[in-house]
Amino acid sequence: MDLGIAGRRAAVAASSAGLGFASAQALADEGAHVAICGRDRARIDAAAARIGERAVPLVCDVSTPDGAAAFVDAAAEALGGTVDILVTNAGGPPGGNFADTGVDAYAGALDLNLMSVVAMCKAAVPAMQDQGWGRVVAITSVAVRQPNPRLILSNTARAGATGFLKTLAREIADSGVTVNSAQPGLHLTERVHDIYSDGLPDRPLGDPADFGKVVAFLCSESARFVTGVQLHVDGGDYAGLL
Repeated sequence: MDLGIAGRRAAVAASSAGLGFASAQALADEGAHVAICGRDRARIDAAAARIGERAVPLVCDVSTPDGAAAFVDAAAEALGGTVDILVTNAGGPPGGNFADTGVDAYAGALDLNLMSVVAMCKAAVPAMQDQGWGRVVAITSVAVRQPNPRLILSNTARAGATGFLKTLAREIADSGVTVNSAQPGLHLTERVHDIYSDGLPDRPLGDPADFGKVVAFLCSESARFVTGVQLHVDGGDYAGLL
């Protein structure tokens, strides 16, 4: 299936590994030119080499609003024009529950998983609106629907990002720009191995490459009428009806 995004310019945040990398790979496989970023030069250069000639590696830290906006600006410059596709992403904050997580820990988590999303959208969406075409896909977590134990910071910040994205999607629905989020369950990534250092859950875990293809579809021409969606990609782990 041709997704109709060959030649489009895409910026994929936090993409040296994991679901960010898989999303960048899927977009490049569809012919998009992809700016990827990470904090470590060697890791992001290696990731770009794996993706191939359509990938441009950038050293950026998207854990703050300023750093997140700077990534979008750098991606537009590196790709030679407006960012047509934005995939927001960032690592997760430290684990913890209500009792052992101090109030001062929340600000950093909100910067990492909420305000970085706001900043990237502020930097990218107006130009998308001006040209009448754009795709925003945020990689969040199925924990927005079904909070994970001992991840209170991530649960809180990503829920806020989901509210922001839904509001933005409705505000700009007539502009040719779609805004969606992909909510992964457990996939075989470094992050999951870190969280479950005592042993992975005894159930099937997702393939990051499959997740990346879901992100790419949400960026496609065929998905032009899909906006404001929070799509859980979790192998059926989420137990709710809505």
